[in-house]
Amino acid sequence: MSSLSQPAPFRLTSSPALSRSTADRQESLRTDPERLRARWPLARVVRVDGQGRVPVPETELTDARSSGVPLSTTPALDVAEDLPAGAVFLGRWEDTDYWAVSADPGPEQRRISLDGLGVLGGGWGPGMEVPVTGDEAWVDLRAHGAVLDDTAAGLLTTAVALRNWHRRARYCARCGGRTTLHQFGWASTCEQCGREEYPRTDPAVICLVHDDVGVNGEHVLLARQPTWPPGRYSVLAGFVEAGESLERCVEREIREEVGVEVRDVRYLGSQPWPFPRSIMMGFAARADAAAHLTPAPGEIEAARWVSRERVRAALDKGDPELLLPGETSIAHVMVRAWAEAGNGSTAASR
Repeated sequence: MSSLSQPAPFRLTSSPALSRSTADRQESLRTDPERLRARWPLARVVRVDGQGRVPVPETELTDARSSGVPLSTTPALDVAEDLPAGAVFLGRWEDTDYWAVSADPGPEQRRISLDGLGVLGGGWGPGMEVPVTGDEAWVDLRAHGAVLDDTAAGLLTTAVALRNWHRRARYCARCGGRTTLHQFGWASTCEQCGREEYPRTDPAVICLVHDDVGVNGEHVLLARQPTWPPGRYSVLAGFVEAGESLERCVEREIREEVGVEVRDVRYLGSQPWPFPRSIMMGFAARADAAAHLTPAPGEIEAARWVSRERVRAALDKGDPELLLPGETSIAHVMVRAWAEAGNGSTAASR
């Protein structure tokens, strides 16, 4: 029996790297100080340095080939006898509480290169090196989030997001007074007017635009910013404006950045992007590949339609003239899912 097989619109085939999380972070845990203090002796601590880097086992990093690296957490009692001021509660996993504290990695003993280890960083550039102290390598979330295991990725994403918010929430937005953190890092109160504030997240959309051939198209619209390294391209993104829906934001951003009208906007998935405090909401849309591309001056240096075959080759073998998003970003998951999908022009039989 033969029948036409019409592929469905493509979906994300894996979770974005920074969307993975296993820890229980419900509010009731962080608003129970007696419980948290009583459990401090059994807790584990994530050390975060001034550059937002954390330690991981060097052997795990160099042997993992881009997946499953855990954090090097420290027993709480090795950090302090009692719960220290400034410690941030990250959540609970497998009946263990996890915290983050500021830490100095100490003198750098040497550096290791991750080239050739299968580690594809968020920086999209060659020559990634990380410092090593003792038997620990110190890595950052943006470049190396994809190599971490699910628990590590979730804990570090939370730690970095809170750290960045703390740095920007030292003064009250209402009166300018100094603020004090409470709820173990999850809220702040103005010492002058009493205004309370919680961690901010800025919504942003990121959209993969493909042509209207078949179901999923045969070409994808990619663009590059003027400040990016040569050959670096990605899908288009932008911040949601006040009073704007997500779908209208997608339409506006694509129109503003490359002068193209899109349709059939649909949601794909999301990922926190704490650089400094965004949530990236991924969408797909269709557009006419014959439409004239008009890159926005100062924002977009170049834009072009790229075939699925070219994208697949760049993902599999690399292409110096088409550097695609690193594995830490949701853009990578979106591009890969589209590249692996069919466009609805083939027939299947059984």
